[in-house]
Amino acid sequence: MPNPSETQHDKNDSERPNLTVLNTSMAADRTLMAWVRTSLSFMTFGFTLYKVLEAMQGNGRNLPSETTPRNAGLLLIAMAIFALFMGALEYWTTRRQLRHFQKFRFAQSPTWIMALVTMAGGIGLFLVVNGRLL
Repeated sequence: MPNPSETQHDKNDSERPNLTVLNTSMAADRTLMAWVRTSLSFMTFGFTLYKVLEAMQGNGRNLPSETTPRNAGLLLIAMAIFALFMGALEYWTTRRQLRHFQKFRFAQSPTWIMALVTMAGGIGLFLVVNGRLL
């Protein structure tokens, strides 16, 4: 007959979370949040630069081209969308590797959802600055 204390110990081991997997999972979340912050900064700077250059152009300042405000804003916004896409791809790859150790559903990840919402907002902003929306 097995020793009751050993049986209890074995039960506790199977219920304990794998800390290595949890640490890696949280690191992936933090990294994706950093990508979201970086892309939001690029988007806001791109839109601000677009509006400032547009106002300068409206006040009679000569810019290299008539499309300079739009092109400068679009460049930064496109960089933000690309950076966030790469961060989301990295996050998805890491989570797929961890699925063997921990169940994970992307629909339940606030970080993943926020990244997708930010990416959609960036695409919308790109279309607004490009003049194809609104």
